[in-house]
Amino acid sequence: MLYAILKPIVAMIGRVWLRVSAVGTERVPRDGPLLLASNHSSVLDPPLIGCVLPRELDYMAKSELFRIPGFGRLIRALNAHPVDRSGSDSAALRLALRLLGDGRAVLVFPEGTRGAEGRLGPAHAGAGMLAALSGAPVLPVYIQGSGRALPRGAVVPRPVRVTVRFGAPIRFARKRGRTRYQEVSDEIMAAIGRLKTEADRERPAAAADTRTDHTTPGRAPASRIH
Repeated sequence: MLYAILKPIVAMIGRVWLRVSAVGTERVPRDGPLLLASNHSSVLDPPLIGCVLPRELDYMAKSELFRIPGFGRLIRALNAHPVDRSGSDSAALRLALRLLGDGRAVLVFPEGTRGAEGRLGPAHAGAGMLAALSGAPVLPVYIQGSGRALPRGAVVPRPVRVTVRFGAPIRFARKRGRTRYQEVSDEIMAAIGRLKTEADRERPAAAADTRTDHTTPGRAPASRIH
């Protein structure tokens, strides 16, 4: 499978060029349905999260990306699935629920679109709907540095340290309702916010790293890509 072939290549590039590291990989369930919910500041987020995740990852991506000649076919081969962000995409919802029902790990971005590095936007109800309808455990994720490595409009990634931080899985009771979906999304976003707070607190501890990374000091990683 192309995913299995490319994952170690992406991991090697990430380790050498971006010094990608992961914190909390021991919290990631190794099997069974898993809904990963992450902040989003760069198009690099899905591959960088995927290359440190100790299991195969599916993720939802905006449908516009699949219209780019060649690129759309490539990301589809890498387990990307299109979602129409212009409205309620019931087909994408059904697909995500089916993937979770098959015991897959699915990555979503509760904010719905890319934001500025280090800033969390409000959550949309979609992530909460998936969590509430599927009953799958939700794994909060905070990725730090990707927005500086490849901000919106940039083409070539800059050599900025990137850290992917995994939180503890959260379970939500299966309950329908628009209000409930938004409540769950807000709780998920709050969990991502707590991971961000942890990451911000650890920045001063790695000030010595500025000798090689003048953009974003970060702590020595707890675990590396293999």
